[in-house]
Amino acid sequence: MTTATTAGTATAEVLREHAEDAFAAELAALAAQDDRPRPERWRLSPWAVATYLLGGALPDGTVITPKYIGPRRIVEVAVTTLATDRALLLLGVPGTAKTWVSEHLAAAISGDSTLLVQGTAGTPEEAVRYGWNYAQLLAHGPSRDALVPSPVMRAMADGKIARVEELTRIPADVQDSLITILSEKTLPVPELGGETQAVRGFNLIATANDRDRGVNELSSALRRRFNTVVLPLPATLDEEVDIVTRRVGQLGRSLDLPELPGGAEEIRRVVTVFRELRDGITADGRTKVKTPSSTLSTAEAISVVTNGLALAAHFGDGVLRAGDVTTGILGAVLRDPVADQVVWREYLEGVVREREGWKDFYRAARENVR
Repeated sequence: MTTATTAGTATAEVLREHAEDAFAAELAALAAQDDRPRPERWRLSPWAVATYLLGGALPDGTVITPKYIGPRRIVEVAVTTLATDRALLLLGVPGTAKTWVSEHLAAAISGDSTLLVQGTAGTPEEAVRYGWNYAQLLAHGPSRDALVPSPVMRAMADGKIARVEELTRIPADVQDSLITILSEKTLPVPELGGETQAVRGFNLIATANDRDRGVNELSSALRRRFNTVVLPLPATLDEEVDIVTRRVGQLGRSLDLPELPGGAEEIRRVVTVFRELRDGITADGRTKVKTPSSTLSTAEAISVVTNGLALAAHFGDGVLRAGDVTTGILGAVLRDPVADQVVWREYLEGVVREREGWKDFYRAARENVR
């Protein structure tokens, strides 16, 4: 039996390629023309890493697609941080591309975005430090062969970037196991009377949702080891539409969904609804609206439109229409089935109903309201 990660598996069979595989041609083109100084074991210079994330045209005409649309200075600070001895904490509300940016930074710097610890309430200390192969341990006692290194330990040994997702979801005592790693750049292995020392090129990127404050707050000792970069929500409607359009296009191609007529109009309407409900005011600034309990992030807008494309392609007439996206919007809005239902009804009747050119959207949305 084979899996998508088996060596030799055709890339076409992989549902979601790692960033370093999906954008291998762009990374290779950047490396070939990058004549700027590179920190030790970095695949690209800091300038080239920033160009990879923000996009641009190379002297030979190669177009680098933007992976992150936002303030350039944010990316420059993040990249510069990783070139120092400070770890990087990407902080922001859900859907601000923290994981996406983390993955692409690791891909551009180390050529490997897979050294990942996924933070949850049940993440054990072994996921950050190391574990043991208990068959080997029982048979031969503690040894290097019995030790199972964590992604962080492997990154230290290989001089690569490690990633820790949802750091504030991890129990506080497990979080604090990072302190020695980040301050001393060493990981003691007392069972073997030794340690693993980080080699040049090692650093760590953590992400955290700022709505999780109070879940497992970072200790002041650990927070001091990070340089914190806050990723904001898209500043304008056009910027968010651009982000959603690009990501939906990438996802649609990976899922073999056709490009459908009507996509641009419905993407703009989905993003408009999300922004107005998120901001508590209509785009023209004239009408205040209630905000639901849901996040209504850019990532959720991408999911709503992608699902709408699938509906239109497989069960519709081949045109993305309001009816293909309103069900997904309702699912994104209604986190609290009682309070959010009131918010959504008031928004439909007070804003959408009278909006010019939105009659089809209003009718489709009304059909889905219970």
